Amino acid sequence: MRVLFLHPNFPAQYRHVATVLGHDPKNQVVFGTKNERPEWKIPGVKKALFNPSRDPHPGTHHYVRPLESAVLYGQAVFRMADQLKEQGFVPDVICGHSGWGPTLFVKDAFPGVPLLCYFEWFYHAYGSDANFDPSDPLSIDDVARIRIKNAPILVDLYSCDWGLSPTYWQRSQFPPEFQSKISVMHDGVDTDYFKPNPGTKLVLPNLDLSHVDELVTYVARGMEPYRGFPEFIESVAYIQERRPNCHVVVVGSDRVCYGKSLPDGKSYKEHMLEKVPLDLSRVHFVGALPYGQYLKVIQASQAHIYLTRPFVLSWSMIESLSTGCLVIGSDTQPVREVIEHGKNGLLADFFSPKEIADRVDEVMDHPDRMAELRKNARETVLERYALKDLVFRHIQLIEDVANGVLSSHEFKVS
Repeated sequence: MRVLFLHPNFPAQYRHVATVLGHDPKNQVVFGTKNERPEWKIPGVKKALFNPSRDPHPGTHHYVRPLESAVLYGQAVFRMADQLKEQGFVPDVICGHSGWGPTLFVKDAFPGVPLLCYFEWFYHAYGSDANFDPSDPLSIDDVARIRIKNAPILVDLYSCDWGLSPTYWQRSQFPPEFQSKISVMHDGVDTDYFKPNPGTKLVLPNLDLSHVDELVTYVARGMEPYRGFPEFIESVAYIQERRPNCHVVVVGSDRVCYGKSLPDGKSYKEHMLEKVPLDLSRVHFVGALPYGQYLKVIQASQAHIYLTRPFVLSWSMIESLSTGCLVIGSDTQPVREVIEHGKNGLLADFFSPKEIADRVDEVMDHPDRMAELRKNARETVLERYALKDLVFRHIQLIEDVANGVLSSHEFKVS
């Protein structure tokens, strides 16, 4: 099978499935990407680079700028496709992430070749992430801009042969008339790698917490309101007041990945540490970590706090559950799809730092009761999100799309 993957960032969501396909010499796998990342290589997978000819014009209306960017990406992929055809490569199936634009014109570049789109998110002004925080109301500009942001995704929904979304919550955001052509299948978590290590203590190259008996952790790509960073910091103040021996480790970059930056130029970390007095000798900001060190953090954690607006669910939450971590999650739709309160984790009001701290007390004060939840957390991932099962279901879906065998391919949640 000849497969073309498309994503601006290599290898992104396609890392595992591209690895398995590339391992089979009967397959020919090409990954079209904007960012070469020479340090990332997958045996049997050839990279093909596409580069937009320019950035969106500064004079373009700001509602339309993301669409212009997507068109430029799609145009660059069209040129890349011509080069691939000159080299004798025509795929049997194309798998591409919808939104940035690489998939916009591939049905024209490769007529008759089936397209399987990865649909991660459909934007709404109301009812999900954008208007979730009552203290951050939307402007008329916000509402109009969010509607237009879906333009390239709507083109893909119309033109793709089939779609894929990682969770039922995420699929539910797409227009109902298109949901019947979107399968639900998570990317999967390597449960052999993300596994429990009972009794482990946290020791990193620049941080030794081997003496600590109470460890709370937080992981996110950035420190931002979308992932509840302000509420988390406020909860730490309660935790420190109640638990004088508790340490907190924060994994992530001091940046905004989703949502708005502060108008004064400060980061949310700077803003919150000025606003909330903490004992910083017991709060450890370790930055973004390589996988091996990140794994040690969540394996050593007694209570892992994961907060999110009603938005895309983070891989890190399911990876944490896979290690048998006791996750205290926000009581929001994407989290509730995975965590059942009191069964495989605990839930708390996103906007209540005090309730989040109460959950930490519950975890620390009742270790025997929590043991069953930790066991169930691991079982949840083994049953529903294990990579060793899902990667082959994903490949079967790709083969079915390539062969024109289209069906629901649902990944049922028990």
